[in-house]
Amino acid sequence: MGWPLRIYLAYATAGLLCLLLAVVSQQYWLAGVPVLVLVIGKAILDFRPLFWLLLVSIPLGAEIALPGGLSTDLPTEPIAIGLTGLFILHAARHWPEYDRGAFLHPISLLLYVHVGWILFTSLFGEVGLVSIKFALAKLWYIGAFFLLPLLLLRTPRSVLIFAHCIFWPLLFVALQSLIRHAGYGFSFTDQFRTLHPFMRNHVAYAGALATFTPWFGYLVYRRYQRGHSWRWLVYGIGPVWLLGIFFSYTRAAYVALVLIVLAYYIIKKILLRPAMVLAFAGAVGVTVYLVQGDRYLEYAPDFNNTISHEEFDNLISATYKLEDISTMERFYRWVAGGNMVPYRPIVGFGPGNFVETYRGYTNNNFRTYVSDNPERSGIHNYFLMTAVEQGLPGLFFLLLFLGSILYYGQSLYRKQTVPEAKAAALAGLLAVIVVGAFSILNDLLETDKVGSLFFISTAILINMGRYRDGNQDAEAEVE
Repeated sequence: MGWPLRIYLAYATAGLLCLLLAVVSQQYWLAGVPVLVLVIGKAILDFRPLFWLLLVSIPLGAEIALPGGLSTDLPTEPIAIGLTGLFILHAARHWPEYDRGAFLHPISLLLYVHVGWILFTSLFGEVGLVSIKFALAKLWYIGAFFLLPLLLLRTPRSVLIFAHCIFWPLLFVALQSLIRHAGYGFSFTDQFRTLHPFMRNHVAYAGALATFTPWFGYLVYRRYQRGHSWRWLVYGIGPVWLLGIFFSYTRAAYVALVLIVLAYYIIKKILLRPAMVLAFAGAVGVTVYLVQGDRYLEYAPDFNNTISHEEFDNLISATYKLEDISTMERFYRWVAGGNMVPYRPIVGFGPGNFVETYRGYTNNNFRTYVSDNPERSGIHNYFLMTAVEQGLPGLFFLLLFLGSILYYGQSLYRKQTVPEAKAAALAGLLAVIVVGAFSILNDLLETDKVGSLFFISTAILINMGRYRDGNQDAEAEVE
């Protein structure tokens, strides 16, 4: 009897014993142990299939609450943790064979500094367990969604596989949401009922669709470039995609779609850098205007007029009248965040600690009916959150990292001459811009639905800058 047959019989016997034990003890999770062992063994030999599985699981994963107020994303987070561990082992053995120009790229180095500062400030967190969980999660996010893509998504062909792995599951989530939403008459107040178990809320759902929209355009371009039928994507699936975003009833997603078009023309005209300067100057100007003389108090809402709305058109009207409760609750938390920064300007209050600490810094002039915050949601501005939790140096490192992506992306679009690589770089750059825009009003960069796409897109941007026509396919280079 040869060794392959012996191994097979041993595995089959172990599988049957686990199944029998699961039935007898009614601990049915035991039946999955053989499958888990097989997946781990396969991943150790070749982790590429597990990486593709991770990509597929991003739109389909579910958030699960854990004891102690923590949560995890299944199966995304366990797979990300496992892949990060496998990557470390692979890098320890094969580092001389790695493309060091990608892993030591200026954007990569700035990301390492950003993450390093997160690890450092986690030592000073008000609630240490929360900061440690945040820092650890950041590590395996970077490992699975940035470092592994740097290794595996090095050619337009592999980038195309990535796009397909995300697109079809995300399209399924949108389709099932639209079908279920139709049963509620596309009601604004019932939209959230259509997202479980795939999405935490409508913002994460809309954020994922909007962030992936440039990659949807990349799929269309690649089919057109190769002479394949592309009209069914544009005229068949395109309207479904847009309907998914429209019926998410998320204002930031609507703005993001307009921004994608605007940013596309800005990049084509080589005007992204001046646009960055103007945007930064505008943000600083608005901040200075509101802070001087406490002008922000002039925008305090009337507590009795800030209400939630059951019709979306009423919500839009209330937004510019500063009567929408979600908008004014943002102001309430932004004011608290602004009050917190001067107290710990260097190391902040600790990653993930805003929700734990902000109540003592609020201004009751901005209080709304939902300020009790039973769902423990965040500050809804990723940049201000970074300043609060990681101090002003943390905000500086974040802005430097984001600015370097945009600066490099504009140069790459002008210099890259391989059409499919140039298109991939453009899609990645536009996806980063969408996430940056969402970060002004939300904290989606730390979610697996949007943050993963941000880091993958950044890695692809770096790789496409180093791609030259005729490169060996990346899959063949990984042992």
